[in-house]
Amino acid sequence: MGRRPTIDREKVLDIVEAILLRDGTAGLTIDAVARAAGISKGGVQSRFGTKNDLIAALLERGDREYLAQVAAAVGPSPGPVDAVRGNVAASVEMALANGGKARAAAFLAAMIEAREHLASVSTWYRDRFGGLDLESEEGRRARLALFATEGAFILDALGFFRLQEEEWRSLSADLHALIEGKL
Repeated sequence: MGRRPTIDREKVLDIVEAILLRDGTAGLTIDAVARAAGISKGGVQSRFGTKNDLIAALLERGDREYLAQVAAAVGPSPGPVDAVRGNVAASVEMALANGGKARAAAFLAAMIEAREHLASVSTWYRDRFGGLDLESEEGRRARLALFATEGAFILDALGFFRLQEEEWRSLSADLHALIEGKL
C-alpha cells in the first residue's frame, strides 16, 4: 500500500489567501480551495473543517507572523506601551511589504463575512493593548499612537489614502516620538 498523501497546511493557507485577494470572500469555497490545491474537497475538510475554520486558520497564521515581528522589534513579552511600539513597527513593515496591504484587506473582508471572528479579534486587541494605563500621559500617548497606526494601516490597505514608503517611515518616527513624549 502506498503512502497517504499529505496536505501542506501552509500551502493551502497561501491558496486561501490568494483566493481572497483575487475573488473576495464570495470566491472562497472549499471547492475552490481544493481545486487550486489539487486535492479533494474531503481532504480540505479533513484538514481544516469549514470555510470559517479556514478563515480562523488564516487569522491564526497572521497572528503568529505579527507576534514574531513585534518580538523582533521590542522583545517577546512586551508591556502595554512596548506592545504599542511593536505594533507600530510591525504595522509599518507589513504596510511596506509586497502584498501586505492586500493581505490585510483580504483579512478584513473575510472578517466582515465571518462575523463570529469579530469577538476573537476584539479580545485579541484587548489582550495586547487593554493594559495601557490611561491615567498616565504615557498610556494616553500610546493609545493615540495605537489608534493612529491602525487607522493609517486600514486606510492604506483599503486604498482610501495610500502612503508611500517615505510617508510610512515618517509616520513611524512621529508615532514613536509621540509615545516617548517628544512630539
